[in-house]
Amino acid sequence: MSALAAPVRGSAARDPRQVARSAGLSTEEAQRRLEQYGPNAVPEPKRHPWRVLAAKFWAPVPWMLEATVILQLALGKWDEAVVIAALLVLNALLSFVQEARADRALMLLRQRLSVTARALRDGRWQTLGAEQVVPGDVVHIRLGDLVPADLRLADGEVLLDQSALTGESLPVEAGAGAAAYAGAVVRRGEATGEVTATGVRTYFGKTADLVRTAKTESHLARLIMTIVKYLIALDAVLVLALFAYAIVTGLPLHDLLPFALVLLVASVPVALPATFTLATAFGAQELAGRGVLVTRLSAIEEAAAMDVLASDKTGTLTQNRLSLAAVHPRAPFTADALLRLAAVASDEATQDPIDLAILTAARERHLLDDAPARSGFVPFDPHTKRSEALFESGEMRRVVKGAPPAVAALVPGASVDAEVAALAAGGWRVLAVAAGDATRLELAGLVALEDPIRQDAPALIDRLRTLGVRIVMVTGDGLATARSVAEKLGLGTRACPPQTLAAPEGDPAAECDVFAHVLPEDKFRLVRALQHAGHVTGMTGDGVNDAPALKQAEVGVAVASATDVAKAAASLVLTRPGLADMVAAIETSRRIYRRMLTYTLNKIVKTLEIAVFLAVGVMATGTFVITPLLMVLLLFANDFVTMAIATDNAPTSARPTRWDVRTLVLTASVLAVAILLLSFSLLYIARNVLHLPLGEQQTLVFLMLVFSGQGVVYLVREHGHFWASRPSLWLAVASAADIAIVSALAINGVLMAAVSPMLVAGLLGAVALYLALLDFGKVRVFRTLGLG
Repeated sequence: MSALAAPVRGSAARDPRQVARSAGLSTEEAQRRLEQYGPNAVPEPKRHPWRVLAAKFWAPVPWMLEATVILQLALGKWDEAVVIAALLVLNALLSFVQEARADRALMLLRQRLSVTARALRDGRWQTLGAEQVVPGDVVHIRLGDLVPADLRLADGEVLLDQSALTGESLPVEAGAGAAAYAGAVVRRGEATGEVTATGVRTYFGKTADLVRTAKTESHLARLIMTIVKYLIALDAVLVLALFAYAIVTGLPLHDLLPFALVLLVASVPVALPATFTLATAFGAQELAGRGVLVTRLSAIEEAAAMDVLASDKTGTLTQNRLSLAAVHPRAPFTADALLRLAAVASDEATQDPIDLAILTAARERHLLDDAPARSGFVPFDPHTKRSEALFESGEMRRVVKGAPPAVAALVPGASVDAEVAALAAGGWRVLAVAAGDATRLELAGLVALEDPIRQDAPALIDRLRTLGVRIVMVTGDGLATARSVAEKLGLGTRACPPQTLAAPEGDPAAECDVFAHVLPEDKFRLVRALQHAGHVTGMTGDGVNDAPALKQAEVGVAVASATDVAKAAASLVLTRPGLADMVAAIETSRRIYRRMLTYTLNKIVKTLEIAVFLAVGVMATGTFVITPLLMVLLLFANDFVTMAIATDNAPTSARPTRWDVRTLVLTASVLAVAILLLSFSLLYIARNVLHLPLGEQQTLVFLMLVFSGQGVVYLVREHGHFWASRPSLWLAVASAADIAIVSALAINGVLMAAVSPMLVAGLLGAVALYLALLDFGKVRVFRTLGLG
């Protein structure tokens, strides 16, 4: 027997019969116990801030800079060592502060995704945050729930999946008197029980963490790092060439070593973690204000490439407000008798929309004023496709309600196909009801329910189409009902059964507009089939059995009515009914894509420019065209603005966007060659026309690299001409401040040889004019290579 099947040791739980008759705790008593036992949560382990800050100095990039500081100290260059060390500390502090802000933002979002529980307080059922549950509370659990605390069940029967707790794959049955432990998943049934332990006092000392923000590296980060590896390889070749040149010409190696080390550092994307975290965190906060909670930041970039969205019908494309449309009794049953039986086989505690619609209609006709007491109830099970109730009316009676084929199969000789087809053709959801005794059932008739489409759904589908996203509807309804609803939504009329997915080849999105008769496990197969066909796939879901599909999809979307398990598996959680907020998610993700595309192009161009210019410059002139100190200063001056790209007013692409490394590198290389022409021309003028001293030449080269670096950001942020859109205020201010600060340092001779203000102004004007002219060529390059 599993350890979890044993009773809770030391439990003070009451007799199950007492729990069943309980009115629950009062609000005052619950508050007293909350103060006594604390919240039903386990504090997450947090690293001390000092340890987090110290970790910023323990990574490849800091190691290189630290080695440079040591080399400068060994060479007696104390001023340069102090400045490089100060810049290293400043970068660590900036990264620390930005990550802390992002963590706080994510914590606020995660708090909005807490587990909920149904608790009996003050004699009525209430929905509470699981952290408010206290020992002694009476709670109700049902299909799809995570057990919020350790419970002793009082009534009902549930099938519990405890694999996340024990590793055992087989679920266990639990009924009255059995224990249900925090974190177990309810796979079937429902039950009521009393809380025996909460928080750190639960059997396993923890509650389920529903927001599992992915720690794996995103596709975008991997792509950028792949590019950077090639850039570092190019730098390594240039460094080897420099050492060979030094050996041949007698250039001092102790001067070349720090120069070469910092040249390698220049290829590393120092600002990548901070920029990507900022961009996605800002996007997550923006989406939270528009009804979309992000539980995995990398999903924001995946949504930019999504081209197919498989959407649930009920509650997503329809209003999820089922109402009685028609009642078709079979003799000798009357319409009222049929509806009364359907209500007996329904239960309000499940909060199932079908059950609620039937119960509402029955109450309106006063059919439940003298309803018989039930002696047993089995809620709807997706596998059997029916619910069942037992009650006494002179003798034991049995009522079954569910999908017509499933119910008809229990009644010998029953045939409902023609009648169901006629009702389903109107887009109605049809249920069959059968009643009888323990040995024989008789078909009582059919009940038709209507769930009108959401008024905004057709326009929303058209809007998603204009964004290049195709909607495929997924429903458990029959083919006729699914086809009718899909036609009303403007999706099309090609309805397919799930068996279509068995074909090894083919594109489900191209062949079908709607999938009918779909079970939750079929959704996983649908996602796999769409991905096999080359689609970046989104999937909506709300049930516990949807979790595998939500996890498999690049963009798993838990809708507003989703269970806790579905929310845990999804990467996006909608807080409002419908799919309107998905438009915001797609547009935001594509803006972030454009920002990171700007970052990536900018990084490649700058790295190629700096690496080739500095290395070739040394070999062409026999002198260092820039000092290691200025190179480090350049590294940080460029990265400050690079981080501001995360706030840019990037446009939204009209089509799904995917990364193409070859196109990126080729485009950046063309631009880098053009800017290298400018760099070498200005170096030639400084040396051979103006005859500036070496110190002033180095200052001029530093300024030129800063000015051109700023210009490249604005050159590549727009695929049309640079004036087509305004940059964000933060980006503009960062650029202006960067240029002003380095200009002031150069004019006043701080950390570098002083140059005249006229020379600085002339250089700035020359760079701006050249890049403005280059913009016309850039537009042609972008169009020719198909970027964007």
